[in-house]
Amino acid sequence: MAAGEVTPDSILQLGMGFWGSKALLSAVELGVFTTLADGPRTAKALIAELGLQPRGTVDWLDALVSLGMLDRVGDQYKNAPATDLFLDRNKPSYIGGILEMANARLYPFWGSLTQALRTGDPQNEALVGENFFATLYADPNRLKQFLQAMTGISMGAAHAIANTFPWDRYSTVIDVGGAEGCVPVEVARRHEHLTGGSFDLPTVRPAFEEYVASADLSDRLRFYPGDFFVDPLPNADVLVMGHILHDWGLDEKLVLLRKAYEALPDGGALVVYESIIDDDRRANTFGLLMSVNMLIETPNGFDYTGADCRSWMAQVGFSDTYVEPLVGPDSMVVGTK
Repeated sequence: MAAGEVTPDSILQLGMGFWGSKALLSAVELGVFTTLADGPRTAKALIAELGLQPRGTVDWLDALVSLGMLDRVGDQYKNAPATDLFLDRNKPSYIGGILEMANARLYPFWGSLTQALRTGDPQNEALVGENFFATLYADPNRLKQFLQAMTGISMGAAHAIANTFPWDRYSTVIDVGGAEGCVPVEVARRHEHLTGGSFDLPTVRPAFEEYVASADLSDRLRFYPGDFFVDPLPNADVLVMGHILHDWGLDEKLVLLRKAYEALPDGGALVVYESIIDDDRRANTFGLLMSVNMLIETPNGFDYTGADCRSWMAQVGFSDTYVEPLVGPDSMVVGTK
């Protein structure tokens, strides 16, 4: 093949990328990485312990080796360093909740992307007449999976926010729609002078209180029940909105930003974080695909650029705004009142 000749390799790898994705998602579902956190296993031992059958299973394990998710020494399989840290359910660093939700919900829903692009309609529970959020919060098991997913997708950003935001200037923080509370927990762990908590629907309280208690922070972090479209937001020096604004259309985004502005004191700050799309809309593939996911999941939601969010903040009254990268595809947009 001549140097510089165009090949179809990247097209085929992307087009068949769901093979590797599902190999990983099934491994998380089956508890492969949690099992191997206890020590290496042979394929035969893993098959027996996980209740699998042999045909194709060794190929699947070796595919996970090839993908960098497992390592193999002789006939013994073991976790790669990253999967041992982030995909062992027994470690506090576990981020697999988002992958469990991707496997159970998003993977089949994305099979209807073509229909979503043609109609503009969500392709999730709405197809059978259910409201996604109402159905989710009414089912304790699905709610738990969703809240753990939010912890998984937020953990990296939570660490970065705790380390990079100027918390020494503030005393209180409340995460709006904070799920289990991983952001206030990580912030409180690193900054002992801070108190605050999370504002979310009342059904989230048990999950929040359990998570906060496991971090031994119940004396500094509390739960604030409410609906952010119905109730005023709690007052705090810093309000956080993570993976919230992209669920909604522009009118609802502006309502939430305006309510945050009203709840903050002069000099207070709003931290909005998610997979903020780069202003040129070329580089943050994850952020762009997350916005496509909002087409799948919501009636009007969409992700946005840092410039978009700064303009909306200015529109509701914030006088000073900036964008700062966090980790991976995530950035935060900060507005000061």
